Amino acid sequence: MEPSTQNSGSAKTIRSWVLLYFDSLYSWAFYKTSSKESAEDLVQETFLVALKSFDQFEGKSTPKSWLFGILRNKIADHHRQKYRNPGIAMQQQSENSADALFGTLFNVHGEWNVAESPQPWQEERSHLLDNPDFNKTLQDCLGKLPLNWFSAIQLKFMEEKKPEQVCQELGVTPTNYWQIIHRAKLQLRKCLQINWFNG
Repeated sequence: MEPSTQNSGSAKTIRSWVLLYFDSLYSWAFYKTSSKESAEDLVQETFLVALKSFDQFEGKSTPKSWLFGILRNKIADHHRQKYRNPGIAMQQQSENSADALFGTLFNVHGEWNVAESPQPWQEERSHLLDNPDFNKTLQDCLGKLPLNWFSAIQLKFMEEKKPEQVCQELGVTPTNYWQIIHRAKLQLRKCLQINWFNG
């Protein structure tokens, strides 16, 4: 087959895949980035990579699986680039304000301040996630986390990824990962304490 015929055939196939799989890919990218613009860009890049490397698709997996594999790599690159960029002032500011929280939670010896120490939650935890009002409060609290803290929580607890997978996806060290998880959980607990349990 002539190269021009191959190219037109692959372009035609990719166009049909765009119609079939765009919505699924976009939904996943939006879920992973929480940004319409980033999701659109990542899906567009996915189809461009698929077109350029079409001859590598051997049909051993479904087209959808192959495209999702490309998209997963694009999303991982997106997160690595975002979190390794020291020029993200807003992210740093958000982390600094979250770090300031620790000055109110602990004393100079690292012990809980009496007024801030965690109180036992009276409500049955197993029923909380069935409560739409609690879910809204939880989402609001998650939305207040710095972006990489939110991503770490999402990957660990919602997607149940192993720590090494989260570290790889976010481009952080294991020590940094555990600090992020610990701080995010403390901030979430304080937010829920104020907005739900004491609200």
